[in-house]
Amino acid sequence: MINEIDSQTLQTRLSAGENLCLVDIRTPEEVAQGIIPAARHLPMHLLPLRLTELPKDQTLILYCRSGARSYHACQYLLQQGYDNAINLRGGIIAWARHGYDIGQLEWNAHH
Repeated sequence: MINEIDSQTLQTRLSAGENLCLVDIRTPEEVAQGIIPAARHLPMHLLPLRLTELPKDQTLILYCRSGARSYHACQYLLQQGYDNAINLRGGIIAWARHGYDIGQLEWNAHH
């Protein structure tokens, strides 16, 4: 069973200063269009290679464009022993539809 969160709940938890690890698993091309502020970019196909970058002691919120790919990514993480992964239902589309912030990826923070 994959845990899911909706945009409103995520926004509330972020606003409350909760220590969440947001992970954008979309392609670099998609991410160039905008990213949820404070999210880190980890393309889905690199998850197996860079799994150790994800903290096990922090709530992980995974998202993609519509919530489908991140759902599968959460399933994968669950199989790898990450029981702290939550899927953002509706993805960045739902987030944007609610009028929440979309920023630019801070490249230098990741290189």
